[in-house]
Amino acid sequence: MNLLSIFGDTYPPPAFYFKVVVGPPAGLLTDNSFQEVSGIQSEIETESVVEGGENRFVHKLPKGVKNSDLQLKRGIAPLTSPLVVWCKTTMELGFSVSIRPLPVMVYLMNENKVPVRGWSFASAYPLKWEVDSFNSTKNEVAIEKIVLSYTYSNRII
Repeated sequence: MNLLSIFGDTYPPPAFYFKVVVGPPAGLLTDNSFQEVSGIQSEIETESVVEGGENRFVHKLPKGVKNSDLQLKRGIAPLTSPLVVWCKTTMELGFSVSIRPLPVMVYLMNENKVPVRGWSFASAYPLKWEVDSFNSTKNEVAIEKIVLSYTYSNRII
């Protein structure tokens, strides 16, 4: 068995075609218009323990898994966007409404619109909603960045 039969036509897959789905399995807030997704990262935290009586050895013991925040960048979306409504409800109502954590899935797609890699992020909610600076000397799209916290992540494909 070769790598092409395992991973399809292209290995490694290109990173420019991806899909983000926020919400229940039906994909309540599906959005393919993101410019960038970053923060897909897990790391085991360790604790250093010096071996008693033997100063030459320091053992690194695992404490737990630490996840970085998931960051989504895209052009500023209209107020009617379900993702914007979710962020506005979470960030602008002063906690008068409960924060609604949602699952998030990120899929890396092939040229046939089929997911070739995927990650799920459980119980995500917005931590930060930022608009990049405006600059009258550049001709660029206005970008918003949404930073999400989540409980844990899994590789699903």
